Amino acid sequence: MSRHFHFHFHFQTRERCLNCLAELFEQAKVIFLFILSLQTMAQTGFGRRYFKAFVSGFFVAVPVTVTVLDRLAYVARVEGASMQPSLNPDGGSSPDVVLLNRWSVRNYQVHRGDIVSVLSPKDPQQKIIKRVIGIEGDFIKTLGYKNRYVRVPDGHLWIEGDHHGHSFDSNTFGPVSLGLVHGRASHIIWPPSRWQRIEPSVPPERRPLLNWEGATEDGYDD
Repeated sequence: MSRHFHFHFHFQTRERCLNCLAELFEQAKVIFLFILSLQTMAQTGFGRRYFKAFVSGFFVAVPVTVTVLDRLAYVARVEGASMQPSLNPDGGSSPDVVLLNRWSVRNYQVHRGDIVSVLSPKDPQQKIIKRVIGIEGDFIKTLGYKNRYVRVPDGHLWIEGDHHGHSFDSNTFGPVSLGLVHGRASHIIWPPSRWQRIEPSVPPERRPLLNWEGATEDGYDD
């Protein structure tokens, strides 16, 4: 591949810049999906040679694209059962691979119901994937935490796995800092039978009891 990609970002207006980034993110998703498909082909001799040739040419020709993709999004395999049945519903036989959007959390814009990748408060070398149950100001009824009720402090989140009892989450280590959020899971991209957009949602029984404005759980529309 000898074609050169030139990215012309125009900053005259904020809207134009955001449109450029949105288009680039959509291209990123296509590239990730294509590479995963090629990895499947690599199980055969011909597929393996084709895959190596493609990857070699791709990464030499468009290093700028790779750098941008790393800043905007990346893919990760989901391990374990803590997010069942939302993720890995079949157990470890065919783990889900998710697209993690880094750009969307750059300004700590995280909402209730989002599934996020977080640096573990207990081990900074490990990333965990959980659902956001509460944001700052929310009052949470905990599940086995040292305090039965917790108000989420400013600049923090309450995160939980969907598979209660099989999850290492805020019910163990408490609220987590927004600064530990690494990305938001936007799509399941592997296996092909699981391709789908991940919509934010909070189970009715886990919605916050109250937020700082005094709204009850009936006022949430997650």
